[in-house]
Amino acid sequence: MTSLAVSDHQTETATPAKAIQPVWVRMVHWINAFAMLLMIMSGWQIYNASPLFGFTFSRSITLGGWLGGALLWHFAAMWLLMVNGLIYLALGFATGRFRKKLLPITPGGVIADTKAALTFKLSHDDLSKYNSVQKLLYTGIITVGVVIVLSGLSMWKPVQLHWLVSLFGGYDIARYVHFTCMALIVAFLVIHVALALLVPKSLRAMIIGR
Repeated sequence: MTSLAVSDHQTETATPAKAIQPVWVRMVHWINAFAMLLMIMSGWQIYNASPLFGFTFSRSITLGGWLGGALLWHFAAMWLLMVNGLIYLALGFATGRFRKKLLPITPGGVIADTKAALTFKLSHDDLSKYNSVQKLLYTGIITVGVVIVLSGLSMWKPVQLHWLVSLFGGYDIARYVHFTCMALIVAFLVIHVALALLVPKSLRAMIIGR
């Protein structure tokens, strides 16, 4: 009996931990985070050259040093973000990850999980499954990401992509849409990082996959 118990224990010990985040998800996640950081900081410098509101961003948190430098950084990061984003979307749909991870989303589930989160009763035992709040946030931020790219393209090539500018109601409105999407992404990143710090094993899973 002791021999069998030891054998069973060794088998359990040798069993690898359940994979939570596949390699491709981790790669596009960190590339996206890097590209988005570059775009946000350079975007703030571009904003400072022609503010939409009565404030500007501190130079200490901007990138590029001046308008021309910021534009170079912004365009470089834009291509990285677009290519990486297209790979993420293609693999997300092709592998069925979006369907399995992000659907379904129900109002009742979102309300229930929000209440649980606010009272610190939301379970994080199984990181392979997203709760309703996570599903809503991730689906929303993917949508915001698509809109911010489209609004950015309309601002970059307003003549060549005049039809895209028209969809936003004009160049000026496209700028406001672009800024609003940026603010939503920053808010998401703050919440995302805060939750990762509160649940460290979720950060570990995004680094080593398990």
